[in-house]
Amino acid sequence: MPDHTHLTDTDHAHLRRCVDLAREALDAGDQPFGSVLVDADGRVLREARNRDNTVDHTQHPEFELARWAAAELPPQRRATSVVYTSGEHCPMCSAAHAWAGLGRIVYVASSAQLTEWRAGWGAPASPVAALPINAIAPHIPVAGPDPTLTDEIKALHARSLGLPEN
Repeated sequence: MPDHTHLTDTDHAHLRRCVDLAREALDAGDQPFGSVLVDADGRVLREARNRDNTVDHTQHPEFELARWAAAELPPQRRATSVVYTSGEHCPMCSAAHAWAGLGRIVYVASSAQLTEWRAGWGAPASPVAALPINAIAPHIPVAGPDPTLTDEIKALHARSLGLPEN
């Protein structure tokens, strides 16, 4: 079960960067998602943003980080890393995260929140079920949402649909 009560100042700082990456993605014509891979010592190893419209629909940042980590990091380093992300992993990204052997996931907004927002705006539903991370990867520690940043990420998703951000 996700836990938003144990988000640290460090968690918030990395999530802030994820929102900035999500904004960069949106400004480039992609859906507003961004992610950061951080090692156990708090060093940022890699950043990624969505490239689902400009490259292909599977180019999610969480998937990119999982593939990079699997190729570049030894198993122990992967297991102690943290993936910060603007939105809860989709099932594809949850599976990639688990198969790569990555550690904790911390997100700004949940899949349930995004689904609710999109429905409220009359937007089409996702072609993939909005399952929680632990429904796909039950052993991954998960934290989120971050209520200090959800309004900002919600505004970016509204803008992605051509709606006003407020």
